[in-house]
Amino acid sequence: MSTAPTYATYPSLVDQVVLITGGASGIGAATVEQFALQGARVAFLDVADKPALALIEDLTPRSKHAPLYHHCDLTNIENLQAAIAAVTEQLGTPRVLINNAANDERHRFEDVTPNSWHAGLAANLHHQFFAAQAVAPGMKAAGGGSIINMSSISWRIPTAHLSVYVTAKAAITGMSRSMAKDLGPSNIRVNAVLPGAVLTEKQQRLYMSPDYEQELFKVQFLKRHVMPDEISRLLLFLAADDSSAITGQDYIIDAGWI
Repeated sequence: MSTAPTYATYPSLVDQVVLITGGASGIGAATVEQFALQGARVAFLDVADKPALALIEDLTPRSKHAPLYHHCDLTNIENLQAAIAAVTEQLGTPRVLINNAANDERHRFEDVTPNSWHAGLAANLHHQFFAAQAVAPGMKAAGGGSIINMSSISWRIPTAHLSVYVTAKAAITGMSRSMAKDLGPSNIRVNAVLPGAVLTEKQQRLYMSPDYEQELFKVQFLKRHVMPDEISRLLLFLAADDSSAITGQDYIIDAGWI
C-alpha cells in the first residue's frame, strides 16, 4: 500500500521572521510556501507583482501568517536596503535570510560587454552580499541567525553560454565561506546551496526539451527531475535549529549530476 510522503516539521521556525529574495516564482515561490506552512513569518522581495500577489492569496488561508511582499529591484542596493528596513519594521528582525534571486539568462561569450557583465553580476551576486550585510546587525543583536546563499552547480560542470552567471555562482561559494568566518562569532551561520537542473516553470518554458531531458538523465544518477520543493526542504533544514552546528558549507542537490 502506498502512502503520501511525510516531511519534517521544524518547531524552531514557527513565528520566526524569514526573508526570501526572488520569492514570486520558481524555487523562491516554493520556498515562500514551505516556510509559510511551517508557521514562519515570511517576507519576500521581487519585481513580479502579479505572481507575488497570487502566491499570497493562495497561502493566506493555509498559513499561520500571511506572507508579506515588497516590490524591490534587487539590483538597486539602496532600494534593497530600504526594503529590508521596511520588513524589519513590520515583522521584526529577520533571523533567516535566503538569498535566492537570480537571472540565468543565456548569453554567448563573444557577446558579453562591460555593461552586460556588470548587469549580470548585479542580478546574481551583488545583492546577496548587501542583503546579508543589512540583516547582520539585527541577527547579532537577536543572538544569531542563518543566511543561505543560493549558488549553482553550473560553475562546477561548467555550463556553456552562461559565463557571467557562472562567474557569479562560483563567487557566491567563496563569499559564503568568508561570511561564515566573519559572522560565526555572532552565532550567525552562513551556507551555500548548489542546485542542479530544477524543473521550475521557467525551465520548462524556455529550456526543457525531450533532447535536453534525455541528456540530463544520462548524467544524473537519479533518472528524474529535481523539483523546486525539494530544494526548499533543504533550505528549511539549514534555516532551522536542527542544523545549528553547520556553517561555511556547500550543499549540492542535483540528483547525482556531479
